[in-house]
Amino acid sequence: MTLRDAHVGSLHRTPPDRTPRLRLKPKARQSGYVDGAWWPWSNDLQKELPDLLAVLSVRLGGIDRVSYNLGEWATAPTKFTTGGTKVRLGGFTHQPINTIEVLGVDRTRMALLVVPPGTDPDNAHAAMMAAASPGNDAPVDALLKSGE
Repeated sequence: MTLRDAHVGSLHRTPPDRTPRLRLKPKARQSGYVDGAWWPWSNDLQKELPDLLAVLSVRLGGIDRVSYNLGEWATAPTKFTTGGTKVRLGGFTHQPINTIEVLGVDRTRMALLVVPPGTDPDNAHAAMMAAASPGNDAPVDALLKSGE
């Protein structure tokens, strides 16, 4: 069975157009605030999310909501459709900087460190690897500095 043929309930997974730059901690007991890191190609959330959510749906199943820091992204709608499913977007000023939270339809939550798009590739890689390291419980600002 291919990813294109896989189903979660009535959700039809659509493979990403462009593979997201993503590193996740292994499935295990949660440690730290983030469950991994994502390095988007741009600050256009509506453009970036479909590919990310296609990959995350393998672990989370259907995606219900994405919360993000309002000041870090270009204007995004409050809802959009991806993979045949409507996803709610919530921009908040109180959302921790350099993070997004993805909530599955079953209320499973995943928090990701967001490495800014223009970050030097070596620094981005180091920050992503630190964020995805099992047992790493460093705060978000320290994870980003690990790549400097």
